[in-house]
Amino acid sequence: MTHPPQFTGCREAIQLLAEHGFDGLAAALELLLNEVMRLERSEVLQAAPYERTDRRQGYANGFKGKTVHSRVGDLHLKVPQTRDVDFYPQALERGVRSERALTAALAEMYVCGVSTRKVSRIVEELCGHQVSSSTVSRLTAQLDEELERWRQRPLGEIPYLIFDARYEHVRHQGTVVDVALIGITPEGHRTVLGVSVSDSEAEVHWREFFKGLLARGLHGFRYIVSDDHAGLEKARTACFAGVPWQRCQFHLMKNAMAYLPNEAMQDEVTAELRNIFDAPDRAEADRRLASAVRKYAETAPKLADWMERNVPESLTVFCLPARHRVRMRTSNMLERLNREIKRRTRVVSIFPNDAALLRLASAVLMEVDEDWMSGRKYLTMETN
Repeated sequence: MTHPPQFTGCREAIQLLAEHGFDGLAAALELLLNEVMRLERSEVLQAAPYERTDRRQGYANGFKGKTVHSRVGDLHLKVPQTRDVDFYPQALERGVRSERALTAALAEMYVCGVSTRKVSRIVEELCGHQVSSSTVSRLTAQLDEELERWRQRPLGEIPYLIFDARYEHVRHQGTVVDVALIGITPEGHRTVLGVSVSDSEAEVHWREFFKGLLARGLHGFRYIVSDDHAGLEKARTACFAGVPWQRCQFHLMKNAMAYLPNEAMQDEVTAELRNIFDAPDRAEADRRLASAVRKYAETAPKLADWMERNVPESLTVFCLPARHRVRMRTSNMLERLNREIKRRTRVVSIFPNDAALLRLASAVLMEVDEDWMSGRKYLTMETN
């Protein structure tokens, strides 16, 4: 006999919120999570509770209590158990890694004695209790193991590569750089290939980062997009020799502003560069560039010389199919990703060490990667 599922959690959660407002958030979230986990178990078992079916993959085996500390308070959950099949609810794992990493980073500040009153309050709010060194050690060890597996996972064919760097503050070391690399798979999905943290943008850091990607099986790359970072060019040519490189057009336009004889020319030069970038093909782009160089040769000679030497580096995109060019002519995709990381890191302000920064950045990027790989395609990768 088949018993249809009872979707009571949502109705009860709405009733709690209607009766108690914000004070009922924790209880409402408990109900919703419990309902989601119960339904997820049914999907894994391929059978509803008490249902008799040949499709069944295992059996329900009751529930196990679990307390989760959240921003809305302690959640006392009932985690569904199974028999004859492995199961752990994604509702408890997916979406909480970055929260756990943020908690760990703040907790380390607290334990290391560098916290302020503000940080102390945030730690207690996030953790729901006072933080001891043993709690921090256990939390970070579990999270680091999971994140390290993700950072070292095998890679495969990635036709397009996009990489960028950004800066954070770490106690004692001062300013450090964290580097991330995105790829476009042969199927057209975006994926985060790796992340690394170092105290500089020197060639050795880029080179070791690239070597690590190659050791994990990265191959099949035929196009690279990045800004003109310090130390990047030598490492790129050493590890990806012969691969066409596209200098980010967005950053190049910002760089051009340093060569203007006066600020009044900003709009004019920006429009000139956009006209070059929007050409229908490489030949026309080269023609427009040559025209712009002649135009500014006398009125802005430094700009003209800079454009002649640098703008061609941003025209490599014309080697790609026309339908890919708009999305692959800048590294803005990574800029948006960096803003998401910054949204989390600004709460910490100054990280206690490199490991705390790497932990939080990895957790955020791992979640983004899962969403990208399971979501819509970014590019249509059929050949011409």
